[in-house]
Amino acid sequence: MTAHPGDGKSRNVPALMLAAVGVVFGDIGTSPLYAMKETFAGHHPLALDRGNILGVLSLIFWAVTIIVSLKYVIIIMRADNRGEGGSLALMALVSHAAEGRGRLPIMVSALGIFAAALFYGDSIITPAISVLSAVEGLQVAAPHLSQWVVPLTIAILFVLFAIQSHGTDLMGRMFGPVMLAWFATLAVLGIKNIGLAPGVLAALSPHHAILFIYHEGWRAFLALGTVVLAVTGAEALYTDMGHFGRLPIRLAWYLFVLPALMLNYLGQGALLLVHPEAIVNPFFNLAPQSMAMPLVVLATAATVIASQAVISGAFSVTRQAIQLGLLPRMEIIHTSKDEMGQIYLPLVNWLLMVSVMALVVGFQTSGNLAAAYGVAVTGTMVIDALLIGTVMLLIWKWSPRKVKIFVGCFLVVDLAFFLANATKIPDGGWFPLVVGAVLFLILNTWKDGRRRLLARLRADAFPVADFLASLSDRVPRVPGTAVFLTGTSEGVPIALLHNMKHNKIIHERVVLLTVQVEEIPFVAEERRLETTLLAPNFHRLFLRYGFMESPNIPKALAHARSDELGFFYEPMSVSYFVSRETLIPLPKPGIRGWTDQLFAALARMATSAMDYFHLPSNRVVELGTQVEI
Repeated sequence: MTAHPGDGKSRNVPALMLAAVGVVFGDIGTSPLYAMKETFAGHHPLALDRGNILGVLSLIFWAVTIIVSLKYVIIIMRADNRGEGGSLALMALVSHAAEGRGRLPIMVSALGIFAAALFYGDSIITPAISVLSAVEGLQVAAPHLSQWVVPLTIAILFVLFAIQSHGTDLMGRMFGPVMLAWFATLAVLGIKNIGLAPGVLAALSPHHAILFIYHEGWRAFLALGTVVLAVTGAEALYTDMGHFGRLPIRLAWYLFVLPALMLNYLGQGALLLVHPEAIVNPFFNLAPQSMAMPLVVLATAATVIASQAVISGAFSVTRQAIQLGLLPRMEIIHTSKDEMGQIYLPLVNWLLMVSVMALVVGFQTSGNLAAAYGVAVTGTMVIDALLIGTVMLLIWKWSPRKVKIFVGCFLVVDLAFFLANATKIPDGGWFPLVVGAVLFLILNTWKDGRRRLLARLRADAFPVADFLASLSDRVPRVPGTAVFLTGTSEGVPIALLHNMKHNKIIHERVVLLTVQVEEIPFVAEERRLETTLLAPNFHRLFLRYGFMESPNIPKALAHARSDELGFFYEPMSVSYFVSRETLIPLPKPGIRGWTDQLFAALARMATSAMDYFHLPSNRVVELGTQVEI
């Protein structure tokens, strides 16, 4: 049984299902640790009576069914960008389809950027609440160790972030079996406790959810803010689609993960019907006291895995953002020779670590963190519903009426959850919104700044034809090949002009090289390189990459044939000339002046082109220039 193109790599589906269980479902798989507890004992507690318990369980079941099983697994996972998923991949896909449709591309871009910004808020909260909620099991297993919950959480998180630079290959092989054990434990504990009150199975009927909303009114609406904790991580199914394919993720969800989750929630509900005092921590009270400590250890391992998946996702999203021109260049380290998706970004890693630890120290308990959780997730769900509606209309060519029905249903559910979470903004929900707003400002400022800078460079560029006409035989030619990196496809690079001005020479062969990133994940090797002969021994060269690839100029040139390049590539005879622009913001009134200052600051922080494009340091000449913006 193998996966077909579009459903993943041509590998064994059961193996891909095991890997998907270990990586994709970590976030949603650890939700039973806190979802029921926060619904009944959180900031807006509910009475522990039969109607409320069955009503909440019914809401959880149907929320998971509509949002995860239908919206993400069946519909949104169809909208892949050459096999890749996630908010930025979806944005790139929709942006291409929306070209020439008025202001629609601008709106799509803004939605995609804001969804990516919200993801970073989720990336900070998920490790904090997941690990903290698992370690809080000590309050049940060993109450005398309660004061060590926060310090132990900090220690676990420190180790988790400290090992990121070594790669996740070894841990990755352990993820699947550990998470299999976790989901099997969820199912066994759920089945065991359902026997206490088999009538809890009636919660699968939607009429209990309707009665709960009818009788509880405002309190039921507030409960949606914690019920949504049961679906956090749904977007990970779409984000990780490129790694495992649609089929393995769908099979793993329907055959294993979904049944295990629902059995556990029903088990917690049955326990609360019989022993309401278990609400202190219903998940850990599912197990007998003798098994509490092993369950804490297993839960901690599962939450570390869930956190690892989110951290790796932050690395992947950051690389996509860099390639799509939304963030400045950063150092990207590949931690595996075999898997190109395994990367490590030091700056992102340490910023995440500091933020996560500050969150744990500041909020102290998973209950307090639950107030901050959900806003970012539900905001992303609303954006995904709007973007998938655009895909239905422009790419799948569905009828407008059909699109309105599907998107309308999704938006009713998503907006209900979002508005319920909005009530938690004063209690901590402000945190992901602040993080999202700051990241949106940074992403948008960099995108707009780069666009204006490239337009300025194009306007000031010296035409290549005029430059070639001005060359005379009196200019000395020196042996070797000079590769001049340029961000624009027109005009003469500033580095070439400076080289002529100061050194008064020109190399035997001159190559004007532009790296282009396309709005697809990967570029086929036959389209990687395009060369044009502008004059004898004077070439313009384009290297194309997808937003999931890391550019490596020397490697690309070494793998190209001489007839493709137009010249023979000899690494030791090539000199790379790079221009570094020093941006000088001009005084401007209002927000434009402030964003120009921010853009200039981000540009100063960017990793050098030499490091980002993997150029050999002993073959690079960097020439600076000042540009007023």
